[in-house]
Amino acid sequence: MPLKDRITEDMKTAMRAGEKERLGTIRLILSAVKQREVDERITLDDSQVLAAIEKMIKQRKEAITQFEAGGRADLVAKETAEIAILQAYLPAQMSDAEIDALIAEAIASTGAASIKDMGKVMGAVKAKAQGRADMGAVSARIKQKLSG
Repeated sequence: MPLKDRITEDMKTAMRAGEKERLGTIRLILSAVKQREVDERITLDDSQVLAAIEKMIKQRKEAITQFEAGGRADLVAKETAEIAILQAYLPAQMSDAEIDALIAEAIASTGAASIKDMGKVMGAVKAKAQGRADMGAVSARIKQKLSG
């Protein structure tokens, strides 16, 4: 079952169960997906839906930082709950060892030798790790390996 269909089914289930917070978050996902489909005049596949969900998670993490700085514990809790719901749709996260192996493989296959080759390595890793790892952390690891 495509991810978009699964999310739609989960919305119906949450509606029947009266889970207002979960329903609201699922509707936000579907809204983001629909907005992108309308803007680009395409039908999103699973990887594009995952990218939209990852973007939403990133936005919430940034909001949490701002809310913590402003002392708004209530909004921090709300955003954290939304992140938990969003992460349920992401594939299982890769372990540190798997990420390191993927980076080593990408460096070997692209022939990267310096930090100048980071774009090539990042492109190769991103294709395989999208949705399964925090790409910001992966980028930092690649930079460390290429400069060290």
